[in-house]
Amino acid sequence: MVEAWYMDESGSDQRAPHRQDPHQPVSLEQLRRLGVFHWKLDADNYETDPDLARIRKEKNYSWMDIITIHKDKLPNYQDKIKIFYEEHLHLDDEIRYILEGSGYFDVRDKDDKWIRIFMEKGDMITLPAGIYHRFTLDENNYVKAMRLFVGEPVWTAYNRPADHFPARGQYMQFLAQAAQ
Repeated sequence: MVEAWYMDESGSDQRAPHRQDPHQPVSLEQLRRLGVFHWKLDADNYETDPDLARIRKEKNYSWMDIITIHKDKLPNYQDKIKIFYEEHLHLDDEIRYILEGSGYFDVRDKDDKWIRIFMEKGDMITLPAGIYHRFTLDENNYVKAMRLFVGEPVWTAYNRPADHFPARGQYMQFLAQAAQ
């Protein structure tokens, strides 16, 4: 099952776990209150997995591709790793399903603190439009992930500050309502 925690303020290697001392875990319920959802699926059988097919149908995830993030597989690897780790938001939900390897999604909580979410084989996550986040590999330096979209893919990331976008305003309203 996915594991999440509040990050320390260390500026060391982004691929390190960055757990606070003492450790401050974050539950799946806390993530749900931020609009972040998780599923554990059968990555060995993703092409025929009925659970993945059901989720895709229910959520209307009609488009998908697969990306491998590794220095030998991804063109402009070093540049891409830097781009993925820049704090940003999207105007659409971000949906990722880890087929092999592992990595971290970092998201901001309602108080603007970083939460690190460890993702490994079989984990699928949705990050809502408008949430500030970033991605990095862990110390294994490898992940193969399915990217899913509703309709045609939109790859545009808007680096922080991007509070002027309607998606950010809608996300902030969601957080305010979730807090009540």
